[in-house]
Amino acid sequence: MKIRIWGCRGSLPTAPNAREVRGKVVQALAMAGGRTFESPAAIEQFVDAELEFPLRGTYGGESSCVEIDGGGEEFVVCDMGSGLREFGLDSIRRTGSEGDGRVYNIFLSHLHWDHIMGFPFFTPAFNPANTIRFHGGHESIEAVLRRQQEDPCFPVPLDWMQAKFEFNRVRPGESYEIAGFRVSVVEQHHHGLSYGYRFEEAGRSVVYSTDSEHNLEQMDQEQRFVDFFANADMVIFDTMYSLGDAITIKQDWGHSSNIVAVDLCQLAGVRRLCMFHHEPIHNDRMIHDVFLETVRYEELVRREGAEPLQVLCAYDGMEIEI
Repeated sequence: MKIRIWGCRGSLPTAPNAREVRGKVVQALAMAGGRTFESPAAIEQFVDAELEFPLRGTYGGESSCVEIDGGGEEFVVCDMGSGLREFGLDSIRRTGSEGDGRVYNIFLSHLHWDHIMGFPFFTPAFNPANTIRFHGGHESIEAVLRRQQEDPCFPVPLDWMQAKFEFNRVRPGESYEIAGFRVSVVEQHHHGLSYGYRFEEAGRSVVYSTDSEHNLEQMDQEQRFVDFFANADMVIFDTMYSLGDAITIKQDWGHSSNIVAVDLCQLAGVRRLCMFHHEPIHNDRMIHDVFLETVRYEELVRREGAEPLQVLCAYDGMEIEI
């Protein structure tokens, strides 16, 4: 199973501006210390070995879109944030043809704009040979997608897209066989409700759980998430806020913290935690600092004798083998 992150930013797309990029270049040159490089390969070695990720790269700015690739013929994607556009283009590059019909299974956590805004720019939806299957717990998926593409909001109505659209209502507590995966659904804490998904295939399991607010002081409510996450190979989890923000000024805003993510995943015996849905006001350095703090917190609270929880921090273009 391979996970591809096409968008991991929360609330709205954002990207480094010219000032931030210039700052990265200045810092990198300062760290080079006046040394010379004999070849481009030597430069790449310096970049990879001596520059931290927020200096040599970026966490990216596309909003939520994650591909779950089990090696089957059908595509499986979670959410349709702005990252969906690049996924669509890449799926065409991979298949090598726009004429052959493909099936795209899209699982929607919820219908807030940052999670559906990429669909009007999803190239495969304009191919009449393709089938787009929407899976979600909300009854209003089709109506919301139509509304998004009505005047005066967008010039291309949904009916101008030529792919075949199918809408599949899924329900919490039930499991489904879809595109070679066994898919389970959980209802989450978010305005208007959101849904998390667990994908299982050939003994591997990945949970996609974003836009959900958790409170470890009410464990009677959180136990169902511990059960849902149980022994997963990876949980992709909403870590938008610090713990301080999550329990004070941003309480009841529908998102969680890095601290809660570690606590829930440790209780559930999860192997890997992927931090996701990054705060849009955070630049690369700030996101990286939160990541390092999370790694350290996991080490501090790990129970004696317990297996380590590997902590990853999602970035646009990231690929993870499960």
